[in-house]
Amino acid sequence: MIIAGGTLITPFETLADHDLIIEGSTIAALGPAVSRVDGDAIDARGLFVAPGLIDVHVHGGAGHDTMDATPEALHGMARFFARHGVTAYYPTTMTAPPDAIYAAVENVRRSPQPDDGAQHLGVHVEGPYLSPKHPGAQPASALRDPDPAEYGAWLSSGIVRLITIAPERPGALELIEAGLDAGVEFALGHTDADYEQVIEAASRGVRQATHTFNAMVGLHHRQPGTVGGVLADDRIYAQVIADGVHVHPAAVKVLVRAKGPGRTLLITDAMRAAGLPDGQYELGGQPITVSGGVARTPSGALAGSTATLDAVLRNAMAFAGLTLSEALPMATSAPAEAMGLAGRKGVLAPGADADIILLDAECRVRLTIVAGRVVYGALDS
Repeated sequence: MIIAGGTLITPFETLADHDLIIEGSTIAALGPAVSRVDGDAIDARGLFVAPGLIDVHVHGGAGHDTMDATPEALHGMARFFARHGVTAYYPTTMTAPPDAIYAAVENVRRSPQPDDGAQHLGVHVEGPYLSPKHPGAQPASALRDPDPAEYGAWLSSGIVRLITIAPERPGALELIEAGLDAGVEFALGHTDADYEQVIEAASRGVRQATHTFNAMVGLHHRQPGTVGGVLADDRIYAQVIADGVHVHPAAVKVLVRAKGPGRTLLITDAMRAAGLPDGQYELGGQPITVSGGVARTPSGALAGSTATLDAVLRNAMAFAGLTLSEALPMATSAPAEAMGLAGRKGVLAPGADADIILLDAECRVRLTIVAGRVVYGALDS
């Protein structure tokens, strides 16, 4: 497959009027465009060619949720995400009883990758080892301390890739040690950790912050809190929901200036209402009302988002005053690097996976390719 004559954003450099050649499921070569677009090639002239987007924190969309624990739910999510430029994602769980979380984990392990949507790269377990002081939309009654009998099954599954925890909870540091030995990444989130505890967690191996600013201790000039630790420690990648609801646009700009695009991860934290009209939904066994595209619990707490990652990318560009090439790493190379996939995912380079999107001048997704296969969109030849 040849993608011909587009502007390639690798995302580390911008290459105008270039071709990209795919062999099988990998990128074979990049090079200056030939003088004529062959009839069998994908004509990308006038379009941006970019790595596929990666969402490390997403619960669901199009009426489906990770906690549904069915192959049909994952398939529906995968198709929906691909329409919005996502080629890889980490289906994210909710705080729930042990059997419900394990069922969701096992479903991801057993479900085949779709041939018409985004690929899952493993499970992101968000909770249940979180702070009751910052539950957000996580069911507070089900929060608990880390239990080796429970998380040992997650680690043994081989499919859990990221765990969000409150590092101050008893047993959290032991979980981090065990998880790192099993190749799992950790994020601090829904936490009451102070600055010193954040730095200690990073020293123990925590490398991400879950939806920075939300469900954590804010920044104060005499008590830097969780946010201060995240901003100050260069070891930590900061996830952020740039939907214009969870975080003020100016705070997104501050975060990007503090962390840089290479340490900022754009996420959706989307729930099953993403892509659907306002109405009544469910999240973690709780009734959720979506009004004006904003999802809330009966108590008024924000309950994930209804955003898509392409929209979040456009928002981040506007909020932080960035060009596409400047903002793109936050949804491609940075999440890949944070998850130990640098060079394989999130980049246009020979040998990398052929996960590719084509964007128009308004940064709207025109075509999505996953593992060398077109899964969404069509262009005139």
